[in-house]
Amino acid sequence: MPDASNRSASGEIQELTTDLASSPYYSFDMAPVPRSGRRWAMRDMAVLWISMSACIPTYQLASGMIAEGMNWWQAVLTIFLGNVIVLVPMVLNAHAGTKYGIPFPVYCRSSFGILGANVPALLRALVACGWFGIQTWIGGWAIYKILTVFVPAWDKLENLPAIGINPAQLACFLFFWSINMFVIFKGIDSIRVLLNIKAPLLIALGLALLAWAYFRADGFGAMLAKPSEFVPGGTKAGNFWPFFFSALTANVGFWATLSLNIPDFSRYAYSQRDQIWGQTLGLPTTMALFSFIGVAVTSATAVIYGQTEWDPVVVLSKFTNPVVLVIAMISLCVATLATNIAANVVSPANDFAHLWPRVISFRVGGFITGLIGILMQPWKLIADPTGYIFRWLVAYSALLGAVGGVLLADYLVLRRTHLDLAGLYRREGPYWYRGGFNPLAMIALVLGILPCVPGFLLQVSESWAGSISPFWADLYHYAWFISFGVSFVAYLVLMKLFSARIE
Repeated sequence: MPDASNRSASGEIQELTTDLASSPYYSFDMAPVPRSGRRWAMRDMAVLWISMSACIPTYQLASGMIAEGMNWWQAVLTIFLGNVIVLVPMVLNAHAGTKYGIPFPVYCRSSFGILGANVPALLRALVACGWFGIQTWIGGWAIYKILTVFVPAWDKLENLPAIGINPAQLACFLFFWSINMFVIFKGIDSIRVLLNIKAPLLIALGLALLAWAYFRADGFGAMLAKPSEFVPGGTKAGNFWPFFFSALTANVGFWATLSLNIPDFSRYAYSQRDQIWGQTLGLPTTMALFSFIGVAVTSATAVIYGQTEWDPVVVLSKFTNPVVLVIAMISLCVATLATNIAANVVSPANDFAHLWPRVISFRVGGFITGLIGILMQPWKLIADPTGYIFRWLVAYSALLGAVGGVLLADYLVLRRTHLDLAGLYRREGPYWYRGGFNPLAMIALVLGILPCVPGFLLQVSESWAGSISPFWADLYHYAWFISFGVSFVAYLVLMKLFSARIE
C-alpha cells in the first residue's frame, strides 16, 4: 500500500512529497510527473496514436499479409483484431503511468526490483532500437529514391559486400539518421510541430495513393479481387488459416513495445479516463484505416503492374512526374522523422537513462539508441514480408509478452494497483528484494520465453528442422500469447510460494 509519502490529487492521481534528491536511483528524467505537469487530455492521447499508427510499417504489415495469401478483408480484420487485443495490456499498463506519473523503467521496479528493472527495460529498449533503425532506413530509402530521379546511375551501383546495400543507399540512410540525431540533440520538444502536421500529412498521402490505385485498377472490385496471384514463386491465395495466427501474433507484436512502455506517455495524462478513451479511439481505428490503404494499393499493383509491390516507396518511385515524386518522398521523410522520434526514441532513451540515472541523460540515451539502430542493419529486417513478420515481429513479441505477463500479474493481481511511490526510489524500500533483483520475476520471465525458443530457431535456420518437433513450430505462431500467459501464471505462483524468502 502507498505510504505517507504519497498524497492523492484529483482522485487516482498520486504525487510524491518526499525529497529523494540524494537517492542514486532518482533523477529529473526518472522522477514522477506532478499533477501540475499533466497536460495530456483524451484528444492528445488519441492524436499520439494517430500520429504513430499512420506510418509506412503499418502499410507494409498489411501488404505483407497480401503477399502471404490473405485477401483484403481478412488482412484488415486480422490487423484490427490484433490491435484490439494489444489495446488491453496497453490500457492496463498505462494505468500505473497515469496514477503515479512514473516512466516505464520505474514501473518495472515493483516487480523486477530496483536494479532488476534494467532487464525488462533493456529488452524493450533493444527492440525499440530495431524499430528506430527500420524507420530510419525507410526515411533514407525515400531520400535515395528522390535522388535517383536525378541521378539514375545510382541504381546501377554494386552493393557493399559487408552490408548488402550500395554506397548511395548507405549515404542516404546515414544522412537521415543524422537528422534524427540532431532532433534528439535539440530536445524532444523540437518535434511538436512535426507531430502536429505528421498525421494529416501521411493520411492525406495515403488517401491520394488509394485514389490513384482506385482509378488505375478500375475500382475496388478489380483491385481487391486479386489476393496474391503475382507473388514470386506462385500463388498463395486461400492461405488464410495456416497464416492467421502467426499474422495475429505479429500484429500484437507490432505495438508490443508500446504496450509495455506506454507509462512513458500516460504519465502526462490528466486522468485514467483520458488515457483509456484516447487510446481506444486512436489506436485500432487508425491502424485499420491505414492498413486498408496498404492492402488495397498492394492488391492494385498486381492489376496495374502484373506483380505485387508491398513497399510504398517503390510504388511512388514508379510515378513519371518528378515533381509529384519529390513532394511525395519529402512528405514521407517528414512523417517518418516525426514518428521515429515519438515512438522509437522517447522510450529507449528513458531505458538507457535508467541504467545510470545520475550520468546518462535522456539525450545521451537517445544517442545510444541511434548507434544501436545502425548496428542492427535494419534493411535486412524488412527485406521481405516473411522475414519481417516471422523473424522480427513474432520473435520479439515472445520477449515482450513475457515481460508484460510479469508486470500485469504484479501490478493488477498482487498489488491491486497500489505502489509505494517513494519506495520505488529507495534502496531500503520494499522493492529491493535480493541485491536489487527479484529472482522470482527473472525465473517467470525465462519460463515465458522458453516455449517459443524452438520455434524461433526453426525460423532462423532450416538446419534445426530435423531435430525440433513440428509441435514447437506450431506453438511459435502463438508466441506473444504463450509467453504472456506462462509468465503471468508463473510469477503469481512463485510469489505466492516463495515471496517471503526474498524480502
